[in-house]
Amino acid sequence: MQLDTLGLIGYGEVGKTFANGLKNQVGRVQVWDLKLDPVNAPPLVRSQEQAHADRAGVQTCASLQALCETSDFIISAVTASSTLVVARDAAPYLRPGAIFLDLNSASPGTKQQAAALIDAAGGHYVEAGVMTSVPPYGIRVPMFLGGAMATALAERLRAWGMDVKAVSADIGVASAIKMCRSVMIKGLEALVIESYTTARQYGVEGHMIPTLAETFPSIDWQQTGAYFFSRVAQHGQRRAEEMREAANTVREAGFEPLMAAAIAEKHQWVSQCSQAGVFADVPKGAIWQDYADRLLKAR
Repeated sequence: MQLDTLGLIGYGEVGKTFANGLKNQVGRVQVWDLKLDPVNAPPLVRSQEQAHADRAGVQTCASLQALCETSDFIISAVTASSTLVVARDAAPYLRPGAIFLDLNSASPGTKQQAAALIDAAGGHYVEAGVMTSVPPYGIRVPMFLGGAMATALAERLRAWGMDVKAVSADIGVASAIKMCRSVMIKGLEALVIESYTTARQYGVEGHMIPTLAETFPSIDWQQTGAYFFSRVAQHGQRRAEEMREAANTVREAGFEPLMAAAIAEKHQWVSQCSQAGVFADVPKGAIWQDYADRLLKAR
């Protein structure tokens, strides 16, 4: 398995993390992102992303085609809604035998469609279920891999210091694990935001939160609340897209995704508030009440 040139599709938070963490493990790291598009990206955004790549010692590509044609190991790290689009657009330009590792949070059905495109083009598709937020762990974020090449790739990646485990040769198993977990974790985030903000409006948080601590004493509900609010305020759009894929996962299982769909809407709403500047003056490390107060003011 040749993994000499790593091509990262997506140079956001996850892409930057993996580019920096793996650049000493391969001969070259190169990236492509819509924000680097020389024609369509806003010049200021493009220059900022290019400057970041230059500082990180990462090469940028002029197009997705250029990246695919010169990479033998590709990691797709885009938004959930772009999972299938990226696989479709990358497939015609893949090197024969290239490994395509899909980190995106998508349903088993979406991953299976993406795998069919990559494999038909002569590549080897491997799905990844990224099991928690990347920033605290970096490249050691726990991941489950699936696909015919999952076991071989997991062995190589563990040698690079990554925390990966092959769970199945079948595409969809790793994604099902990830998506079922997301219903719970993103659901908790949505519940905390709705519960805490409502409690803040009624002035009863000082009574309500201690009852949570009594029922679940191992959780610091104040700190957890602050973390959940901050992450959704920062990444609500990405979470909403992930939860729509979680809803698709529930549908693919034959159920109506009543909860997953509602969770997606809650994350979308917080994202819209964030995009409107509702949290613009909230400092880093703020308590959850600061976020809740901004939401209440913006009603």
